[in-house]
Amino acid sequence: MVFLLWLLAGVLVVIGLAGVVLPALPGTILIFGGLLLAAWADHFARVGGLTLAVIGVIGAASYGVDFVAAAVGAGRLGASPRAMIGAGLGTIAGLFFGLPGIILGPFVGAVAGELTVHRDLARAGRAGVAAWIGFVIGMAVKVGLAFLMLAIFAAAFFAF
Repeated sequence: MVFLLWLLAGVLVVIGLAGVVLPALPGTILIFGGLLLAAWADHFARVGGLTLAVIGVIGAASYGVDFVAAAVGAGRLGASPRAMIGAGLGTIAGLFFGLPGIILGPFVGAVAGELTVHRDLARAGRAGVAAWIGFVIGMAVKVGLAFLMLAIFAAAFFAF
């Protein structure tokens, strides 16, 4: 039975890692579920509640990264507050359109937001590019947070 728990934990973590970059899967939730299952399989002897709480907070924080990264990216190039809000809303709306929506949502949202303030298509395009760059940086941060979750678990598990 313990072997099956470890196997399921590993499968959840691997699927979760894929889910960090794929919009259809709740990546960090699956990673956390796999790590919780692994700790349970070990009867929480090496990885306890505090470690799991820290891992859970990191996982929860990763969900805010997409929203914030696109908005901050747009703001760095002097985009209007509406472009930053548009980038954030575009990121959220993009979730409903799969991978193309995830990739294009921040760009389209920032462009639309900027166009409501300034009727300059070039300026709106720069805001969209900045939001998209912010999104890419945010994706890298999410991947980093996922691996940080794994590293914290591994450090607690093997430090025993």
